[in-house]
Amino acid sequence: MLHEAGYRQRTESKELVVVDAENQVEFFYLRPRDIAVYVGSGKLDIGITGRDLLLDSGAAAKEVLRLGFSRAVFRFAGEPGAAASVRDLEGKTIATSYPGVVAKHLAERGVIPGGIVRLDGAVETSLKLGVADVIADVVETGTTLANLGLEVIGEPIMESEGIVILPVGADAADEAVQRFLRRLHSVMVAREYVMMDYDIRTEAVGRAVALTPGLESPTVFPLHRKGWAAVRAMVPASQAQRVMDELEDIGARVILATRIHSCRI
Repeated sequence: MLHEAGYRQRTESKELVVVDAENQVEFFYLRPRDIAVYVGSGKLDIGITGRDLLLDSGAAAKEVLRLGFSRAVFRFAGEPGAAASVRDLEGKTIATSYPGVVAKHLAERGVIPGGIVRLDGAVETSLKLGVADVIADVVETGTTLANLGLEVIGEPIMESEGIVILPVGADAADEAVQRFLRRLHSVMVAREYVMMDYDIRTEAVGRAVALTPGLESPTVFPLHRKGWAAVRAMVPASQAQRVMDELEDIGARVILATRIHSCRI
């Protein structure tokens, strides 16, 4: 995303610092768990990390932009009958890689656990070894848990994804910060749309633009061939094939869908 946003990025994983002189930005490549701490302390102006890592760190940093990648759901799980709801976790020992997130979630619900054990490995093993009664971990689907003979307990603890963070006291309206956020946002929007071009008879233009209204209005201009017009509009990428089918049905020709690298809306 940073590369598509026009920033210089590292070419080797061993590079820990990259200076983008043209854009006046210095990039530091850090352990994901440390990013929120550095940003919260004010040592870094902007950070990209996960919402889970931000909340778990307790750092004085705030979320300012959702990036939509690395989505994950955190939930409690245990052996069948271990607990039916979060209330049933009172007095139980919980193993997790995110003790800060779990402690905050339980405290907000007035639940006092018997203990929270931090583990960096496969936390589900803690149940077999008797280290914990329940685990709190990432659950994308229930398949993995079911294969381990475990079941989900209660509602999700939280939903996480990649985010941009700033120090709590930072001014999000700062020109340099806004430029960075606009560039990333433009990449995100560009990934969600394609540019669609097609030719259509002038009498069918009204029906065609109803299918491709664009974000504000489609561009329509006459072709050299009398009675025909060319239309250009942004179309959601997820709907592109369906829209092309419908345009074809009303007589559109030379229908092209091209990727958008970046845009400002």
